[in-house]
Amino acid sequence: MKPTQWCIRSLAVVLLLFAGVAAAVDPMPFRDTAEEARFRALAAELRCVMCQNQSLADSSAPIAKDLRREVFDLMREGKSDDEIKAFLVERYTDFVLYKPPLNDRTWWLWFMPVLILLAGATTVVVIVRRRAKANTASKPVPEDAW
Repeated sequence: MKPTQWCIRSLAVVLLLFAGVAAAVDPMPFRDTAEEARFRALAAELRCVMCQNQSLADSSAPIAKDLRREVFDLMREGKSDDEIKAFLVERYTDFVLYKPPLNDRTWWLWFMPVLILLAGATTVVVIVRRRAKANTASKPVPEDAW
């Protein structure tokens, strides 16, 4: 094989390898850096409804791509961040927000960790006190204590 053929084939392989990466990038036609910063901040506050533990900005799921496009389109329509979040909450519930509001549907998300921690601490205290009481009651009294 001639060196030029080898270079062309190598270049073709490299280009094919990077073609997948180029297709994965989801470029948005931002007007300016302020719009891009707003979009990135908003996408970081929203959760991918499929991935569950990734932000909309970090997810590569197809629905995340669709939601990013939806957020971008809503921004272009002049919607505020709160209006965009309200739209997504209406469609996907409070689950789509990384910081859900405190209301009658989400109170357990906010208070359950504290309640579980208090229940665990109470259980530990009760067990320690019972064992301490049982140890003092079952110890034999030394003969020289009389």
